[in-house]
Amino acid sequence: MSDTHFGSRRVALDEKQALVDDVFRTVARRYDLMNDLMSGGLHRAWKDALVTAIDPPAGRPFALLDAAGGTGDIAFRVVEAGGPETRVTVCDINTAMLDVGRERACARGLDPAVTFVEGNAEALPFPDKSFDAYAIAFGIRNVPRIETALAEARRVLKTGGHFLCLEFSAVDVPGLDALYELYSFNVVPAIGRLVVGDGEPYRYLVESIRRFPRPEAFSQMMREAGLRRVSHRAMSGGIVALHSGWRL
Repeated sequence: MSDTHFGSRRVALDEKQALVDDVFRTVARRYDLMNDLMSGGLHRAWKDALVTAIDPPAGRPFALLDAAGGTGDIAFRVVEAGGPETRVTVCDINTAMLDVGRERACARGLDPAVTFVEGNAEALPFPDKSFDAYAIAFGIRNVPRIETALAEARRVLKTGGHFLCLEFSAVDVPGLDALYELYSFNVVPAIGRLVVGDGEPYRYLVESIRRFPRPEAFSQMMREAGLRRVSHRAMSGGIVALHSGWRL
């Protein structure tokens, strides 16, 4: 049986999804608060850069698939940045995260423009060429078969559609890398214990960042999935990278 990483552990490939689901079920209600605390609010600037790259048009219909976007954070930003015909479908495998997203959409009056669908990024429940853009923010490293998810992303994009992935990356500033390592493995789990009541989900999330392919390797995976005009942009000293590709 094939195996893969779950943080620093090796697990059977078919077991990883259930383990990831448990992590996000634990943190769902405090997920967005923890993002603020862990990043010192920087995640907002990173997500703003993603929305700018998505560039929802003001004067025509536009359909975005927000994969692994359960709480709706990216979806709401895109709808608010776009025109009246902007529509976002949030697809997430985790029911608890989707429940939070639906509640937030209703509270903000955005439920007509944002649809929440339970589904697996490796087998998306949508027809070929359904979306103008596909975005996934801090989610693809949790997918057991990343190459399968990339192929699915290309499949559901229209010709000329834009793939965008915001993900943690490799710090490339001397000195910052050691500080970031210390902060990640000591401070982040401690914040998790205080806010969520359990530090282990955040220890996994930190470990999963270290296991994710470096930008050049991930760019090659995108190309192998059939995406073209592939590029990436490092932000905040390489803490995160914004990856871009197109279905041509």
